[in-house]
Amino acid sequence: MTNTYNTILVETDARGVATLTLNRPDKHNALNGELIAELYDAAEKLAADDDVRIVVLTGAGESFCAGGDFNWFASNVEKSRSERVAQSATLARLLRRLDTLPKPLIGRINGPAYGGGVGMISTCDYTIGAEGARFGLTEVKLGLLPANISPYVVARIGKVHSRETMLSGALFDTARAERIGLLTEVVAPGDLDATVNRLVHDHLQAAPGAVADTKALIAYVASHDLETNMIYTADRLADAWETEEGIEGINSFINKGVPSWRVK
Repeated sequence: MTNTYNTILVETDARGVATLTLNRPDKHNALNGELIAELYDAAEKLAADDDVRIVVLTGAGESFCAGGDFNWFASNVEKSRSERVAQSATLARLLRRLDTLPKPLIGRINGPAYGGGVGMISTCDYTIGAEGARFGLTEVKLGLLPANISPYVVARIGKVHSRETMLSGALFDTARAERIGLLTEVVAPGDLDATVNRLVHDHLQAAPGAVADTKALIAYVASHDLETNMIYTADRLADAWETEEGIEGINSFINKGVPSWRVK
């Protein structure tokens, strides 16, 4: 399945692996109003498509995402206060949609990422970066704030590393990105696709419904206290035992069979 947009590409293969590509290579995939709107639309459709099991997020050309497009920034300066808030909110909604996608979101980080690009990386469940890429939370250098991306970046790399990277806006390399948790894994550029394919294969062994519920589970327990989580998690495990996937998975294990969702 292929969906055509102006600023992104969406391709889904027979396994249910969708590749979502930022496609403004001449602008280093910088974010503007059209790109944000198209990404949000695609993410909504992918979230609702039961045939899609995994989403891979990447960029066309040499960069993953250069952050906000300067022309987009300039056009927002000239807008009214309410229009500026509305434009900012479109980015906030996109990041929220990516973060809550009910499927594994794998970041194939093919090159440099700054600002909003780092924000999108932070919403991914697993991130594979190409050696040699550079990263930066550069908003303060422009007199701006990493506002909409901050909930996801802080959740990803923590308060200490957020201060280290956000307050100066200084660039950093893949080694540091991996050390602070922005990247899960760093590989040579030529090994990027093979590594993504290995990771996709791993995720195709898991039951899609259980994956979606587990992602929601993680978000819930991370934001609630222990007493609340004890009640919530007891209910969720009981729920899982009652699902078709849970019953099939247990029976397949006992009978040494292969569940229907597993892809070789």
